Amino acid sequence: SQMPHGRMPLPSFWKMVEDTLQQSGAQLRTFCRTFETVAPSPVTQPLNPAEERKVLSLVSKHGPDKLYQVTSNISGSKDLDLTLQRGQIVALLQSVDTKGNTSRWLVDAGGPRGFVPAGKLQPY
Repeated sequence: SQMPHGRMPLPSFWKMVEDTLQQSGAQLRTFCRTFETVAPSPVTQPLNPAEERKVLSLVSKHGPDKLYQVTSNISGSKDLDLTLQRGQIVALLQSVDTKGNTSRWLVDAGGPRGFVPAGKLQPY
């Protein structure tokens, strides 16, 4: 009763809460999209010897034009999804998943193969 909306009828109060949550959700989605598009690309760092060998192996198997760098950490949530760290190098195998979805790509991570979000990869 001490809150500013304490005297509102209950249905009006819940409608106001629902509207506020929907507006906040829309703002959060907009922020996430903006953040993903303006986040800086991974800083190119010298590769450690093991990473360098992996990249050379990927180049020899798939060619230099198929290499991509992970732009942000990826946590695999479905079967066949990979979990990768920002900056890792992968080779593109297919730019589509098994259901024809072009937003998930099949990649070779220098050992494990699996699907990752296409939006989190950039040409290396």
